[in-house]
Amino acid sequence: MKTIGIYLFDNVEVLDFAGPFEVFSTAQRLRAMMNTDPTNRLFNVVTIAEKKEEIVVRGGLQVIPMYSIEYHPNLDVLIIPGGVVEAEINKAQIISWIISTAGRTDIVASVCTGVFLLAKAGLLEGMTVTTHWDDIADFRETFPNINIKEGVRWVDENHILTSAGISAGIDMSLHLVDRLAGREHALKTARQMEYEWSNF
Repeated sequence: MKTIGIYLFDNVEVLDFAGPFEVFSTAQRLRAMMNTDPTNRLFNVVTIAEKKEEIVVRGGLQVIPMYSIEYHPNLDVLIIPGGVVEAEINKAQIISWIISTAGRTDIVASVCTGVFLLAKAGLLEGMTVTTHWDDIADFRETFPNINIKEGVRWVDENHILTSAGISAGIDMSLHLVDRLAGREHALKTARQMEYEWSNF
């Protein structure tokens, strides 16, 4: 079983975190339907925030995370969504947590402006990344030594994956299901979601 941790914060973009959550939870639900052994799980999806307290995401939606950065399960995959990240990028404890958690996970991924947090954590040196089209110029100005690619839904650099904005995080997450559980299961997950997967 792979534990997928999704970081939440005030003003996170709703679909940036809810899209990947839906992908991995749907993939798990399909596995459960095919397997009578409840202990043979494919994914465990959890949400993590600075504190285990209600946060207000973009649009005013109120969300309660499952865990805090001080206490959460060991992760196999860490996903950092985007949104308004200015406050998070200036929190030393959050950047430190990302660095330490990334060192213990197999895969770290970002959606949209979440890539700014990965860059601030020093995880992207020598890599090619992407983000929302509207934030590419700002990223280039802020992190001029990191190569950022335009016109793609996601970029896979093996241990690090980054995606463009909002719905592109669903495409990247389906790609991760493909990597972790196989193409057939990823296609079944996309079909169950009635989602036209851009698998490139």
